Parts: sequence; structure tokens; C-alpha cells
Amino acid sequence: MTETTTHPGPASPARHAGEHGPRLDMEKLLAARLHAVKVRPYLADALFALHVIEDPSVPTMAVDAYWRCYVSPAFVARMPVDELAGVWVHEVSHLLRDHHRRGERHANAHGEHGPGERLRRNIAADFEINDDIYGDGLPQPTGVALPSMLNLPNGLLMEEYLHMSSMSGLAADLAWLDCGSGADGHERPWELGAEGAEGLSRQERDRVRFRVAEALKGRPGNAPKGWRRWADEAFHPPQPWRQLLGAAIRSAVGAPGAGENHSYRRPSRRAASLPGVVLPSLRRTPPRVCVVIDTSASVSDAELGAALLEVTAISRALAGRRDLVSVISCDAAAGIAVPLCRAEGVTLTGGGGTDLRSGFARAVAARPRPDVIVALTDGQTPWPSAPPPCRTIVGLFPRPPRAVDETDPDYEPDVPPAWAHVVDIG
Repeated sequence: MTETTTHPGPASPARHAGEHGPRLDMEKLLAARLHAVKVRPYLADALFALHVIEDPSVPTMAVDAYWRCYVSPAFVARMPVDELAGVWVHEVSHLLRDHHRRGERHANAHGEHGPGERLRRNIAADFEINDDIYGDGLPQPTGVALPSMLNLPNGLLMEEYLHMSSMSGLAADLAWLDCGSGADGHERPWELGAEGAEGLSRQERDRVRFRVAEALKGRPGNAPKGWRRWADEAFHPPQPWRQLLGAAIRSAVGAPGAGENHSYRRPSRRAASLPGVVLPSLRRTPPRVCVVIDTSASVSDAELGAALLEVTAISRALAGRRDLVSVISCDAAAGIAVPLCRAEGVTLTGGGGTDLRSGFARAVAARPRPDVIVALTDGQTPWPSAPPPCRTIVGLFPRPPRAVDETDPDYEPDVPPAWAHVVDIG
């Protein structure tokens, strides 16, 4: 069990527990934490990592960036256990979502360091996490800050809420709100700071986040969508897919064997060592690229537009040689390999089911045969059982994971084959 520590800051009458108010009911506080772990088991590592510090000067409960949780004894005394469990989840959510550093970055970028701006960041951070907290064993307390108070949508990030609203309509009603520097990046007088005792190091904080992310990804169960998104991005931030896709194509077309052939038009320099023998030289010709675009009904118009932009980028990677790029539209059946004149002039036909095997077959059968095949798809397709006789790159449009029976031993994820170089798009 975590032990309680009394804040060693400057003395004030309110800090001497027992003189002006109740002592912290530690049994009740820990019972609330156990309830939080029971209803939100994926947050268990984070909840048990918090170190409790009793401090009557704190309005309710608050956290700093070092995973210390400052607790008002009077607040604990008046809160029911199940609602107090929700406060535990609320505070640890600020830390897992890294609101400290994000709030600090926003303040520095916009020059917003006053108390009003601090409150705005705290409200926006609460908007981000509160729509994921309550229900399923955690009752919603009265007065909790929700995006609906300002007619804003759920599911956005703190920075998006700050961009969409000034929060001025809530400033008076939520002036009491103070979740500590862990919620907005502004250090409070009662906090111990970086040099204080019982704080977690950067490595320890990352370790806790990693364990929670692994718990969510391993068996997400009924975890809210916001938490699943956080787990996906916590240690795998969005990749610069355009650069990755371009690099993969350049690597493929520049690899040994791609576009290479022997030619007698220029004798080999090694022929000098063999009088009377003419040896061909190895000449590199520009490689041919065939782009197979998934045009099934599950691919949106915006994604098809992005695919055409990638076709343009591929032609630029080939020094503008559009004659070396062909495009195949493919849903359940493949169209004809159309030479590229202008990307905006390519007609993408389809709209039915998906079977990219026909697209790969059409690409391989083209004459001259391509040196590189690039497939742009949402991945919801059967794949060829054997790799094509050329380099293959798959650009995947994002899709939510399919619902699966985690107990089914025969389940195999629907993923591109190992022989393809895969780049996540978007």
C-alpha cells in the first residue's frame, strides 16, 4: 500500500492536519482506488504508481508531473467511494495522456501563462478525458466538465478544444477547478517539484505508460475508443507516411536488379582482358512501376484522391518518366494496366468487392513486366499465395481493427503478406 506523506512546504494553519479539519481517511481513499482498479483494470499499474500526499490546501485532488497525488482530507470525507474512484481515474488520466508537457508546449507556443489561461488548459484537458471515464461502475458526479457544456463534440484532444473555444462561458462556474500541474503544465505552490521526494523519474513514468498501453492492446475488452487510440499511439506516434512510402519506392527502384540488363551497345571494360571476345556491359534502364489501386466500395473518394497523388509522386521519383508508370483499378476484378499520362486523367473504376489477387496477376502479366508493384489498399482483401517476381510495396489506408474472438485458436489476422514492404497511410 502507498503511504501518506505530509507536504513539507511552508507552514500554514491549514497544513497541520487535525488542527483545522479532518485527518485524511486513508482507508476510504484506498478503497476507492481498489474500486477504480476493479472497474478499469487496464489502468491498474498507473493507479498503484501514484504516491499520495495529504494537503488540506489542495481544493480537491491534484497531480503533478512526477506522479504525486495531492489530496484534500475534507474532499475525501464528503465524497462517496464510487465517485472518489472516478476522481482517481480522472487524475491518473491526466498523467497518462501527458497533459503536463502538452499544456506546457501550448502555453509556450501561445504565450499563455496567466491564471485564466491555466484554467482554460485544465478545462480542455478535462474535456479530453471525462467523456471516457464515467459509466460502467463510475457514476458521473455533479458539475463535471464535459464538452457538451459548450456544445462541442466528444472525442477530441485538449489542443483541439483550446482551438475551438475560449472556455470563457465556463470560467466562472469552474474557477474552483485545479487538477495540478499534471493537467496543464503550470506548477502550483503546494507541489514538491522535480527535486522533491517520492516522485517518479522519466524512465519510471514511461514504464508505467508502457504497461498500461500493453494492457489495453493485449485485451482491450470494453475500453473506450479514446483509450484504445491512446494505446495505439503512446509509443508508436503517427509515421510520416508520405516520406516512408517515397523512400520505399526509391529503395525498390534503385535496388540491384531493378531495371538492369546486359547490352552490347557498349562493350564491357573487362573485354580488354580477353582479346577477340566481346563482352556485354551491364546497363541500368529506368525501372517500370505498376500501381494497383483498390477501388472497392470500402475505399472512400478521399482515399482514391490520395492514391492518385501517390501516383504523381511515383512518377516524380522516376525523374518524371510517366511512360514508365502504369495504373490498374481493382475491386473484385482487375482493369487494364493504363499508362500514366497525367494522374488527374486516370479513371478509377470499381466499387464492388475486393480481391487484389486479380490486380497482382494483371500487373505481372503486363508486357513489359514491371520492376516494382505498388498496391494502395485498405487491406481488406485476399492476398496472392506466392510473392510476385518483382519488388512489392503495400500502402495501407487506415481502418479500425475488426472485432475478433480472442479465444479462437485458429484466428489469423488479415494482414499483408511478409514478402511485401508495408507502409501505413494516413
